[in-house]
Amino acid sequence: MIRIGTRGSLLATTQAGTVRDALQALGHDAELVIISTEGDRSSAPIAEIGVGVFTTALRDAIADERVDVAVHSYKDLPTAEDPRLVIAAVPPRADSRDALVARDGLVLGELPAGSVIGTSSVRRAAQLRALGLGLEIRPLRGNLDTRLNRVSSGDLDAVVVARAGLARIGRLDVVTETLEPVQMLPAPAQGALAIECRAGDTALAELLAALDDADTRAAVTAERVLLAELEAGCSAPVGAIAEVVESIDEDSHVFDELSLRGCVAALDGSDVIRASGIGTPGRARELGLSVAAELFELGARDVLADAGSDR
Repeated sequence: MIRIGTRGSLLATTQAGTVRDALQALGHDAELVIISTEGDRSSAPIAEIGVGVFTTALRDAIADERVDVAVHSYKDLPTAEDPRLVIAAVPPRADSRDALVARDGLVLGELPAGSVIGTSSVRRAAQLRALGLGLEIRPLRGNLDTRLNRVSSGDLDAVVVARAGLARIGRLDVVTETLEPVQMLPAPAQGALAIECRAGDTALAELLAALDDADTRAAVTAERVLLAELEAGCSAPVGAIAEVVESIDEDSHVFDELSLRGCVAALDGSDVIRASGIGTPGRARELGLSVAAELFELGARDVLADAGSDR
């Protein structure tokens, strides 16, 4: 029996359930084991309680052999590798974009100045402020249902959440606008899952590798290398999206390219620095490094330093 560790929220158990079902379809017995994390027990803003708040307990449970596998929202993982563990599979990614859930079916441009928007993310808050719409941004914690209820109850005019999360729990009906990357770049690895196991368990890692999607892994690698190079944790005002796209050379040969867009936003919205690049899926790490270097050249270090001192 493969024991799959997961947080207890509806979203987390749904995500882990897709992995359990995929393993069972391959003929392996698998079950979910609920692990409580510090992030589930605290109501403080993510930027205050720190990177890894949703993942440390799950990783410890693998290392202690209470579970064999953990399923993470990849964007919640710290960029620093844990030598005890290995990411054995990155399944095909869901939609990486952010979604607006607003009162009265409104889209972002229709919300009047002074509207109160809830978000758990400094990245979203910074990019929302940069749009110059005069919105009031409020911190937001709680599971997805709790966040959605803040709008339906009239407490907030809107919330911005990951579209993938709503899709996984069957609530896309509440989305009033899907935010394109030109408006708001998603968090690095948003919409992707990471399936982790013990580094020494090569048999299990090989078994899990059947669930890996090479294009998703390449895209997420580029995004996360960019994030790590900027030395910014998962709660920093950094957005990134990479995609594997087909291109055609002058001899009409089709080949894959990896495109990467990244941004760093000032918390007050006064500045957003953007950069992009194109490489190959096999050199995803190098692409992440090069786009990060371009962001540094354009002044990202100063913006990130200001973001750190403002918290």
